[in-house]
Amino acid sequence: MIWNRQANGYRLPTEAEWEFASRAGTKTPFHTGENITVDQANYYGRYPYNNAPSQPYREKTVPVGSFAPNAWGLHDMHGNVWEWCWDLYGEYASGEQVNPSGPTEGSFRVNRGGGWNDFGRHLRSAYRAAHPPVNRTFNLGFRVARNAS
Repeated sequence: MIWNRQANGYRLPTEAEWEFASRAGTKTPFHTGENITVDQANYYGRYPYNNAPSQPYREKTVPVGSFAPNAWGLHDMHGNVWEWCWDLYGEYASGEQVNPSGPTEGSFRVNRGGGWNDFGRHLRSAYRAAHPPVNRTFNLGFRVARNAS
């Protein structure tokens, strides 16, 4: 699949765009700070991040917008369902880059954000996972992006 970067329709965000949106100007593991609680995102609270105390586990998805948005008004960037990204999964290129894109070939597409049944560490803005593009599962969804004018 080839992305026409000049097109103005809706699409999946690139991995870099997804992480940028998730962070919303922060440099911490989560847009909420150094840690995240089940009051801030839907995840497997019995396995929190960074030795935080165990928390309740909902065992299912919750309605979109159940938690406060990040500083840019985006809801559910952490937890609830993994989100597909445009990029195919591969190693990052070495050196600093601005708005990088993934490899042009591969068998897996990047997923970001973590799901309702994932450990706290999987919800970090920088955490990457991948599945084959044909994968359909109970904890995998998407959000759309559009080129800025």
